[in-house]
Amino acid sequence: MQRRHLLAAAAGLAAPALLPRAGLAQGGAWPSRGSIRLVAQFPPGGLVDTISRLIAPPLGQALGQTVVVENRAGAGGVIGTDFVAKSPADGYTFLVSHASVHVFSTATLPNLPFDPVADFTHLGMLVEAPNVLLVKANSPYKTLGQYLEAARRTPVRFGSSGIGSAPHLLGVMLGAEGRAPNLDHVPYRGSAPAMQDLMAGSIESLIDPITTNVALLKDGTLRCLGISSPQRLAQMPDIPTFAEQGYGKLTSSQWLGLSAPKGLPQPIVERVTALIPALLETPVLRTRCEELVTLPRNPPPLGADFVAIMRENIATWTGIARQFNIVAS
Repeated sequence: MQRRHLLAAAAGLAAPALLPRAGLAQGGAWPSRGSIRLVAQFPPGGLVDTISRLIAPPLGQALGQTVVVENRAGAGGVIGTDFVAKSPADGYTFLVSHASVHVFSTATLPNLPFDPVADFTHLGMLVEAPNVLLVKANSPYKTLGQYLEAARRTPVRFGSSGIGSAPHLLGVMLGAEGRAPNLDHVPYRGSAPAMQDLMAGSIESLIDPITTNVALLKDGTLRCLGISSPQRLAQMPDIPTFAEQGYGKLTSSQWLGLSAPKGLPQPIVERVTALIPALLETPVLRTRCEELVTLPRNPPPLGADFVAIMRENIATWTGIARQFNIVAS
């Protein structure tokens, strides 16, 4: 149901606010020969698709060319990402890059068909979403402390969207840091089936990005025992962070960025990168991101700053994956 809500929201957007028009003189003739492709490497209805469809109209308006969102899903986002890595660096193919591929797949998949940094021109971070530890409202676990205490004595299961996913690694870290050896991982093929089993009582908890769970948290169906943001969120201030509960290593997020194939000409790099802050301030995008609790940093990391964050993330989570022998397939 949440996936349908996301898709409907993206499809029913009002016209975007005007952005400064990027004149053609800045980058020569680009873009002049046709529409620009913005690849979303996950299926319609999810966060990547939603953000892609939010930024495409104002980006196209600023560039004076149509930007078309193209979904190329499969293999946990690897197929669409690899397609962009192997596309011409001519300014007509861009990617809404995702930490789940560029960081977590890199950390846990042994044979990715691309280098997550070297094979791309990374322009800037768009938004980021923290992960949350969820239980049902009628769960006996009212606090993270109670949850971990139980997992020290008896098996407590947490679901995730799959082996090697960000929620999986976060849960493994939580078990280690919380000295809870009986915190058991149950992988699923995506968040939706994991949520079904949580609601049915087949698992006791779920670690998942907050984005797809906002409605169930607000209506009281779910309880959140911890969130991986550095500070509490203004939109949901009652949710405690892992850090404030003594687990500072469990501070992380899943970001989305704007990227292109390696070798993108510098005039195009400069032109598109300069538009990112204004894209993130368009009223429709800001409103929807507030609703999804998936927000831009202020200011957004651009260019080398974005790449530095990516490299740091890759190093951190690769180390954790090796420490706990986590290998995805």
